[in-house]
Amino acid sequence: MLKAIARKIVGSRNERYLKSLRPLVEAINAFEPQVQALSDDAMRARIVELRQEVAAGKALDDILPETFALVREGSVRSLGMRHFDVQLIGGITLHQGKIAEMKTGEGKTLVATLPIVLNALSAKGVHLITVNDYLAKRDAAWMGKLYNFLGLSVGVIVHGLDDAERQANYRADITYGTNNEFGFDYLRDNMKFYKEQLVQRELNFSIVDEVDSILIDEARTPLIISGQAEDSSTLYARIDAFIPLLRKEKDFTIDEKARTVLLTEDGVARMEDVLKIDNLYDAANITFQHHVLQALKAHHIFQRDVDYVVKDGQVLIVDEFTGRLMPGRRYSDGLHQALEAKEHVEVEAENQTLATITFQNYFRMYKKLAGMTGTADTEAVEFREIYDLEVISIPTHRAMVRKDFPDLVYKTQREKFEAIAHDVKELHEKGQPVLVGTVSIEKSELLSGLLQKTGVPHDVLNAKNHEKEAEIVAQAGHSGRVTIATNMAGRGTDIVLGPGVTDLGGLHILGTERHESRRIDNQLRGRSGRQGDPGSSRFYLALDDDLMRLFGSDRLKGLMDKLGMEDGEPIENRMVSRAIENAQKRVEAHNFEIRKQLLEYDNVMNQQREVIYSRRRQLMETSTPETFALDYIEDIVDEIFVPLEAAKGAPDAESLEVARTQIEDLLDLKIDLATGDAAEKQAVLDAAKSRQQNLSDIAGDHYKEIARYFLLDTLDRHWKEHLLSMDHLRDGIGLRGYGQKDPKQEYKREGFELFQQLIYSMRDAAIRALSRVQIRSEVKEQEFQHKDETANLKYSAAEPAEEGKPEPKRRHEPKVGRNDPCPCGSGKKYKKCCGAK
Repeated sequence: MLKAIARKIVGSRNERYLKSLRPLVEAINAFEPQVQALSDDAMRARIVELRQEVAAGKALDDILPETFALVREGSVRSLGMRHFDVQLIGGITLHQGKIAEMKTGEGKTLVATLPIVLNALSAKGVHLITVNDYLAKRDAAWMGKLYNFLGLSVGVIVHGLDDAERQANYRADITYGTNNEFGFDYLRDNMKFYKEQLVQRELNFSIVDEVDSILIDEARTPLIISGQAEDSSTLYARIDAFIPLLRKEKDFTIDEKARTVLLTEDGVARMEDVLKIDNLYDAANITFQHHVLQALKAHHIFQRDVDYVVKDGQVLIVDEFTGRLMPGRRYSDGLHQALEAKEHVEVEAENQTLATITFQNYFRMYKKLAGMTGTADTEAVEFREIYDLEVISIPTHRAMVRKDFPDLVYKTQREKFEAIAHDVKELHEKGQPVLVGTVSIEKSELLSGLLQKTGVPHDVLNAKNHEKEAEIVAQAGHSGRVTIATNMAGRGTDIVLGPGVTDLGGLHILGTERHESRRIDNQLRGRSGRQGDPGSSRFYLALDDDLMRLFGSDRLKGLMDKLGMEDGEPIENRMVSRAIENAQKRVEAHNFEIRKQLLEYDNVMNQQREVIYSRRRQLMETSTPETFALDYIEDIVDEIFVPLEAAKGAPDAESLEVARTQIEDLLDLKIDLATGDAAEKQAVLDAAKSRQQNLSDIAGDHYKEIARYFLLDTLDRHWKEHLLSMDHLRDGIGLRGYGQKDPKQEYKREGFELFQQLIYSMRDAAIRALSRVQIRSEVKEQEFQHKDETANLKYSAAEPAEEGKPEPKRRHEPKVGRNDPCPCGSGKKYKKCCGAK
């Protein structure tokens, strides 16, 4: 009550923020006459001057009004479009590192040009992230006319570019691209051996278009680069053959909300019998257990033409939010292989993680982050908690006049789809265009079949027919057009009304089902009513829809029965719509907790990733990699002598033997120890450093690259093994809850212990290798040029994918020539010294 009263008096936070921007908008407008008087060349010259002022230390905020005025005038001259005042407000909001929520058709693409140009003047690069390659190329070409007019360079990062092309595009003032490409380039850069191979610059400023889709919907999907692991593909087909023997409820149970499957005692006994094993839960049989559960999920939870499609002998994932196919993406933990076995296509080998990061942690690395979308307010809490991003609702240029009708709820899906087909036919005959939103390919094809029977011509846009997406969506507002699409299809493309359609009521949106997220429903509705156009929307539901069935339709069904409703007769009631919305809120809260938990686990990995990638970057960029090797040697010698020093000159024979063994193993030195005192410690250190100096003398300038090679090679090999260990740790950490321990805290504790082991083993392995390397006097530099293994790896979001086995890393150990100086440091020729032995 008090909050509501205060809001009426002083306005909401959103209103106060918008009010605070008015002076800036007035300042931009005040520059307009001055800028309009400039010639094209004079405008470009002024941009150069502003860039120089920023380089000299002037703040971007100080030049915002003039820069925005220049961009607006440049847009008029190059694109024929002038930014409205509300678009200026959106641009300021983005520049200040916030999320601008702008309704569909309000010109987000044009709004972004304002902060993009302003921040590009810092010469540190600006990234505009979009949801697919088509939009990245379209917007880069479209808005590129404006940027080029102002003298700024534009790059675009899409699938299929080589490293040289990526470098050039990242070095442009402004770079467009998809979230996947930017994320994978970051991971890939952290697998390179030479700084010249790096493609990305520092992560300076990023504007994320459709920010809710990328930072919310895809946040549960980590980016993973993987290589081929040990092949167990034949086991999937073997297990799949036994799955039809298992009976639902008797042998296994399904939790549809959690999307999990559990074997009952009968099911365990049955599988032990057919697999000829004594105990399915024995540690030795954990692989069988894993394969059985994944096969059950493949058969009873994941549905063909809903979660995936089979095309050209491959199982392709369907994005649940966009309805688009995702070639190259693969489910993890063997689920994709289980689906391949179920569909009787070739089962590809499993993969091992080589590098991974979540979108949450990738985008939080930018110095400044902003976003745009038509629907962010429902997720404002998550944006604030996870990304420290505030959501600002930008007013529309013209008032919204779309009519959103109450939901119609039917008893069964059959009745619902019959009603939809009937209503679509009526609207078509009237001439009003209709966009029908479905939640799956299966539903879109079912409705298409019904409409064919009624004789209604229509277009179907789903994952099986997405090539003409922009063309189909662009025509969807013309008189009499009926377009069936997955809920998110055509996002980023305006539906412009054809001649005479405004008089017919504008575009009608017909939703065939409620999505788990209100935001997805709002995005579908937002396809209509752009820029003050008329429009309407309505959702059709059935009590056996997944959302209704899983989240409390029993009370509604009882109500419909009490009312004595006839078959085919719907409920149209605002209270019913509110009840459905409350169910959606519960699902959203549940999904938020899942994403939050994913982030909490990944934060442990992120701290480790930052340490390793920082060390890698230092090793790549340093001109003196040998200093790292010498530091490692000092650390190793210090640790070996700690127990001996604690004995204060009187160590026991066992401690001396342990130290002597470690010196021989790690440093390849045979030195007898008597007291373990400071003098003996110094002798060991001098001998180890002398070994490296001799190596340097023989190899000359090549020694630096030899040291760099071994230091990076051992880091990469051990980091890869560590990622596998962390995967295994996480898989089983949930069981700690049965021991009254917090799994997340246990994961942090054990993960830290594993990381400490990684640091020590990485260091020890590098020095062990460097202490044993032998060099020819005429060694060629190419012998230590690291092969770019990333060429044969598959980069996929969602889950690991692989395309061919990567080249194994090889340790190069050139031999010493017989007439070369002996590497032992004697000064004799090798053939007369160690080579004669």
